[in-house]
Amino acid sequence: MAAISPRLLASWRRSEDYGVSLDDVQPMFSGTYDDESLFVECGREVLTELHDTLSSEPVGLMLTDAEGLVLNRLSGDRQLLLALDDVHLAPGFSYSERQAGTNGLGLALADRVPTLVRAEDHYTLSLRLYSCAAAPVFDPVSGRLEGAVNLTTWSEKGSDLLLALAQTAATSTANLMLARSQGHHPRRVSRGQVFRIEGLREQSGNAPLRDLSDAWNNAVTRTVEALTAGRMVAAVGERGSGRATLLAQAVRQVYPHDRLFAVRAPAPRDTDSWFSVWTPELSRPNTGFVLCDVDDLSSPAAEHLRAMLVGERTSDAAACPVSAEHFDAIPLPLRTLVETVVQVPPLRERAADILPLANHLAWRARRREVDFTTAASRALTDYAWPGNVEELAQAVREAASRTDLVDVRHLPPQILSRGQHLSRIKAFERDEIVRVLSRPGATSEGAAAELGMSRATVYRKLAQYGIQLPRHD
Repeated sequence: MAAISPRLLASWRRSEDYGVSLDDVQPMFSGTYDDESLFVECGREVLTELHDTLSSEPVGLMLTDAEGLVLNRLSGDRQLLLALDDVHLAPGFSYSERQAGTNGLGLALADRVPTLVRAEDHYTLSLRLYSCAAAPVFDPVSGRLEGAVNLTTWSEKGSDLLLALAQTAATSTANLMLARSQGHHPRRVSRGQVFRIEGLREQSGNAPLRDLSDAWNNAVTRTVEALTAGRMVAAVGERGSGRATLLAQAVRQVYPHDRLFAVRAPAPRDTDSWFSVWTPELSRPNTGFVLCDVDDLSSPAAEHLRAMLVGERTSDAAACPVSAEHFDAIPLPLRTLVETVVQVPPLRERAADILPLANHLAWRARRREVDFTTAASRALTDYAWPGNVEELAQAVREAASRTDLVDVRHLPPQILSRGQHLSRIKAFERDEIVRVLSRPGATSEGAAAELGMSRATVYRKLAQYGIQLPRHD
């Protein structure tokens, strides 16, 4: 008998803890999902094309969301479809590990890696007629887990080729999402960054991080109060909103550690090396941690991390707060430790923070004062910042590297066009219009002549792209 892999054994144990039936899958019907999302649109298109190739094969092709809800199902084999209905592997039913025990898509979502579960590997007996291969799909821009591609066939038909097909379909879906998102660049996959956070010091008499909005300061105060009371805190909010910075500020106030580290979740394949890098520090005195993006952790990694936090940090486990996009997205082993949830508002809801942050970020980029014109300040404040502080930091760094006085012409063109996502050709046209019109002294007549357009066309394009050029006072 072949040895049972640690991943499979861990999944069986979780299935038992969840109370999953050993005999039959207990149906959990939801039936509602967002069928207009970019992920569903692209995944459906990829699976339809793959189905055309495999229409004569006894394979069921499925798309699921991040919670294991089956969104659609394709197969040219009627007998297989009827059999899948019998075990509720059908649209509208949840097949997460918690609901259906060890299965291909449930384990792929739990561990966030491509997974093949053969007949005898399933936890529930009624699923041992099948072999399932699944691969997770991550949003190529945000890095968020969107769901999985799942391929299911009869147990005697299962092979590694099934897993290869699932991986190819998942990759094709992510690539199509990137293409449809109109010009965004893919987010680099984290490899488990660990870095030390220095104390928050005043720099050249400027302390912008102490002059932020009431919304920010109230969130810091709530975090400080919870940490002071010894409670474990989760800072939740959009990516790039400053969750780790908020936690670091609060930890510094409550625990004046000699050392404070920010630890970012790794890609699943790097988990072992990630743990080996920083967890030896857990038992050291006067050392604090901010655990970032824990919603990116696989279930086994979250379980291991919980054991280490509880075992190594019994005296001040609260000094290891975590961040995530949503509370429900935190893996259950860590979620049960959290006693206080603090919502971090996105930057668009903290307009008063934009200019202080911009000044601070510019100083960090140049190690000297960098000024902003009234027009540039107005443009920065008026923009919605869908990428939050990370987007602001990139824009300010690029501008500050070019000048000591930042004007609108030094800012990314999308800041002046309400952040619209455009095709490459339209984005080029928008950027040219912004470049010409943002020059000091530019006029609509001169811009129209340089662009080869009539003045009426220039005005129409300004409205079409939502370009709002600030006044130069």
